[in-house]
Amino acid sequence: MNPGGGMDMQALLQQAQQMQQQLMEAQQQLDEAQVEGTSGGGLVKVTVNGRGSVEDITIDPQAIDPADAEETAQTVADMVLAAIRDAESSVEELQQEKMGPLAEGLGGGGGMPGGGMPGLPGF
Repeated sequence: MNPGGGMDMQALLQQAQQMQQQLMEAQQQLDEAQVEGTSGGGLVKVTVNGRGSVEDITIDPQAIDPADAEETAQTVADMVLAAIRDAESSVEELQQEKMGPLAEGLGGGGGMPGGGMPGLPGF
C-alpha cells in the first residue's frame, strides 16, 4: 500500500529501466544502420550511419569531365553536398522511426515542463 496515494516507486523504477533498455537498443540499431543518399542521377552516392556520420562517398567517373577540371570540381562538390543532404533526410526519418516511440513514452518527448497536471493551474 502506498501512503498518501503516491506512485509505486518500484514500478516506476522498473518502467524507467525498461525505457533505458529500449533506448539503448534503439541507439544500437541506429549505429548499425546504413542509409544511402544520391544525387546527379546516381553519379554520387553517400553512405551514412543511423546517427548521420558519413561513412563512404562514391563518385562515378562519368561525373568528371577531364576537359574542364575546374567546372567539374565544383559540380562534383555540389553533387556530394546534395547527396549528403539526401542521406541526412533519410537519417532523420530513421531516427524518428526508432526514437519517436520512446519520446512519446516519456510524455511527448518533453517530460513535465510546460505540461504539468491538467486542470490544476500552475502545476
